[in-house]
Amino acid sequence: MADRVETAVGGALVRALFALPGPVLRVLAGRPPRAAAELEADAWLLARLGTALRARRGVRDDPPPAAREHFAAETAVISGRIDVPVAVEERTAAGLPARLYVPRGAPAPAPLLVYFHGGGWVIGSPATHDGACRLLAHGAAVRVLSVDYRLAPEHRFPAAADDAFAAFRWAAGNAAALGADPDAIAVGGDSAGGNLAAVTARRARDAGGPQPAFQLLVYPATDFSRPRRPSAALFGQGYLLTTDRMDWFEDHYVPAEEDKRSPDASPLLAENLRGLAPAHVATAAADPLRDEGEAYAARLREAGVPVSLYRHPHLHGFLNMTASRSARRAVSHVAGVLHHALHARRTG
Repeated sequence: MADRVETAVGGALVRALFALPGPVLRVLAGRPPRAAAELEADAWLLARLGTALRARRGVRDDPPPAAREHFAAETAVISGRIDVPVAVEERTAAGLPARLYVPRGAPAPAPLLVYFHGGGWVIGSPATHDGACRLLAHGAAVRVLSVDYRLAPEHRFPAAADDAFAAFRWAAGNAAALGADPDAIAVGGDSAGGNLAAVTARRARDAGGPQPAFQLLVYPATDFSRPRRPSAALFGQGYLLTTDRMDWFEDHYVPAEEDKRSPDASPLLAENLRGLAPAHVATAAADPLRDEGEAYAARLREAGVPVSLYRHPHLHGFLNMTASRSARRAVSHVAGVLHHALHARRTG
């Protein structure tokens, strides 16, 4: 109870602080480390506040149910109130709970994004990414189906990957019921969800059935092998995603060493990436996942897959942190890419 009160108080402080002018935020946030000197003031302040909120408990000491409660409470406040004209419907997809976001005035059929939330395959839900999905639906003028896949450790690898693939196939087969254009269904996600989207696109190709029209990969986790890449060492402490937390996620989701090199866990290690759907990979400059996401974009490009890559230069994670102005700008950029990819496909 005390932890939840602490998180709520911290969240109220975040909301109040983010309403302040940028120069004031810069003074309050202080100077970020040299490796992240270009961070936006609100991004650095959010990292410092998140570190302070977690300082009294070790992530590895949190049982997953408690960690999910903490994450839900934190994201409820750092995502802010997103007031855009988007209707939300509770659905099921391949037997999984899901939320369908429909922007006002969206035609039927319309493009659809099948979305997988972040949270290390252990925490997170459609609720923790509600604001982000609203912004993506509104900004890209697409329907968004946010899938509540099974979480570890109750359901270890490959449960989440299996659920993601099943949800995409279900959406492709039930496009009419979703008001979706079957030729304009994308997969996407952030962090662990980006991993699941990438895995789903490759599995869809290999299965020979419907394939995504597009992949939207926001700082995707793509590689469980060691050693980790330089961005993990540079930004693995003092930010919202730490290497300690990454280890904790890994221990719960894919504890078996022989599974870590499976392409369904580490899509970067897949032998063949040819013929996959076009992709956009969004990374953040001060994110421990930055380098493996960019390595995946490079491998897609080498395999002849049309791919765009954009490193958001002044941010760490941002997708569900939209109480901050800089995070909302980044989500708007991602939504613009998605809009162009799916609507250009339909008109051209």
